[in-house]
Amino acid sequence: MLMEKIVFWKTTAMVGLMALPIAGRAQSADVAYEETLREVTVNSRSAQKRVDEVQIGVEKVEIATLAKVPSLFGEKDIIKSIQLLPGIKSESEGSGGYQVRGGTAAQNLILLDGATIYNAGHLMGLFSTFNDDALMSGSLYKGLVPAQLGGGSSSVFDISTRSGDMNNYHFGASVGLLSAKVMAEGPIQQDKSSFLVAGRRSYLDLFLGLSDEYKNNTLHFYDTNVRLNFRLSPKDVLALSFFHGRDNMAVEDLMMMEWGNTAATANWLHTFNDQRYANTKLAYSNYSSDMGMDMLSSYYKMKGYIRHATLRHQQTWRPDSKHSVNYGLEGTFLQLQSAEWDIVTLHERERRNALMGGLWISDDWRIGSHLELSAGVRLHLFSVLGGAPYYQISKAGDITETIDSKSGHIVKTYANVEPRISAKLKLSPLHSLKLGYSRTSQDIHAISNGSMSMPFDRYTMTSNIVKPEQADQIALGWTGITPDGAYDFSAETYYKRINNVYDYRDGKLFYSEIEIERLILGGKGRAYGMELCAHKNKGALTGWISYTLAWSDNKIEGINGGQWYTASNDRRHDLSIVAMYKLSKAWELAATWHYNSGQALTAPSAKYDMDGTTFYYYHERNGYRAPACHRLDVSATYTKKHGKATHIWSVGVYNAYGHYNPFVIQFLNDDDKPTGTKVQQTSLFGVVPSVSFTIKY
Repeated sequence: MLMEKIVFWKTTAMVGLMALPIAGRAQSADVAYEETLREVTVNSRSAQKRVDEVQIGVEKVEIATLAKVPSLFGEKDIIKSIQLLPGIKSESEGSGGYQVRGGTAAQNLILLDGATIYNAGHLMGLFSTFNDDALMSGSLYKGLVPAQLGGGSSSVFDISTRSGDMNNYHFGASVGLLSAKVMAEGPIQQDKSSFLVAGRRSYLDLFLGLSDEYKNNTLHFYDTNVRLNFRLSPKDVLALSFFHGRDNMAVEDLMMMEWGNTAATANWLHTFNDQRYANTKLAYSNYSSDMGMDMLSSYYKMKGYIRHATLRHQQTWRPDSKHSVNYGLEGTFLQLQSAEWDIVTLHERERRNALMGGLWISDDWRIGSHLELSAGVRLHLFSVLGGAPYYQISKAGDITETIDSKSGHIVKTYANVEPRISAKLKLSPLHSLKLGYSRTSQDIHAISNGSMSMPFDRYTMTSNIVKPEQADQIALGWTGITPDGAYDFSAETYYKRINNVYDYRDGKLFYSEIEIERLILGGKGRAYGMELCAHKNKGALTGWISYTLAWSDNKIEGINGGQWYTASNDRRHDLSIVAMYKLSKAWELAATWHYNSGQALTAPSAKYDMDGTTFYYYHERNGYRAPACHRLDVSATYTKKHGKATHIWSVGVYNAYGHYNPFVIQFLNDDDKPTGTKVQQTSLFGVVPSVSFTIKY
């Protein structure tokens, strides 16, 4: 029976402490140490650097000196900051996931000092995993990636931590209503070695303890960064870094959840001479998620993990002023256990192993005074190892054969040749044209139980039947500045073709099958669009405006009748306005306004009743569009020096005019209309004030 009408209504949800009228922040507005404090924001690089950059589709993120971008609960957040840039969109309000040029959050590779980080968010993504006090800079490559980087089919976000001051000691602390953090750095041996330690913890569990109803529940997160730097000789530097972040949530007599990342790297930089230097890196990362739940007088657990151990060596050779050649190789041992319930005791869990390898060479070539070229190629290898069950799957999703191979034996090897090229034609000192092409691939695949990434997404790796995702992207852009550098403008257009993009089979749900291969089908995708951005760089008022017009579609045999359909991450329009105003020496004001089109969802096209139970029929994949999201955030920061100490008070309002943006959309039966269906919107936040105090010495 066809539905007569879809009725739209909404609710709001506040989880735990989010019901409090004031939400705090533990981050700070930082300027240079000798002046005030540091703060994470999208760096307003000099306009000239934006024109001179040969790489197209790259965004630089740094610890800037004048950064006052307001954010949720006042938590300064490198992940949330990049979502204000063109071509980069949030999955939903409050989510830590981001989507780049038609890709999903799972198609983004995030590196912290070279170690891979998964699900980079605390409290289901409300806060970033990364503590801004520990960060130095980052580069986000929107699909057009240098040859030395690989592993993300949509983007690579390469983040570096700070090395610590080798000459002076610095200390800091910040306290908000939700969390607190501390930081210390300084020399171990003057001018030869240094340390940096930064830690952060929420104290939401303290608030829960004040309530008799919630005092036995758990809700908190913490993270720690440690970095040590050693100048071993005039030609050798050794850097050691460690990161650990964890979330803990539990509801008494119902469920518990834990997830987080651990990463460690050792990086040795050796300089041979003025023309050649080498970088050797050993990196380890471990992402794990654990969940337990009481159901029907039984306790069930779900556990998954992804572990990387990587050895990497690269060299840079500059034979003359016109060439800079980068070449190297890397190898990774990968372990992955797909998260699944242990209800089925006879099923052998997916504990799969693989070897990944990479070889690359590239050359940055200054051809003349007007033309520069960055060209390279990467060979990516992925070998599936035995020791776990692999399957042959029929078109209907049934297992037709189970393949058992000995541990360590190679089941299958994939090889991908990935060309990378970018060119810049400088039309004048104030204007440049850029053109780029890049092929990227990815071997870790994820499916989500909804429209955004969560800590308990199910992961699988490339196998005997699941092929690597592969994306080919071409982009054309223009960058220009005014003669005084006060304003700069950019425009880019891109087209991306994706092979082996994966989506749910029709009728399948998140845990319909234990084996992920039975849940998904592979096909092809396309994404294309245009990005515009304008910066104001000088004066008391600075900021930028960015706009993205984009399309993203998939075509997979067995889904939507084999026809092209709108991808779930398709957002047609995305607009961000960022303004920062230096009111006086002590006061700075900031505001951001953000708008994006609603996400695409699959709505029921008909329903029928059988023995009192309602069943829905779905015809068109992602044929329904959720309401648009828009929000205004404002903040004010007061900075005052007291001798060698700097005090900072920061207040802000998230969602200043109280617009309820969709967090979850559900389709429910309309009891008042037998042929009707209601659409229920759940929203997380109304107006959320924040306040924090920071001191650094």
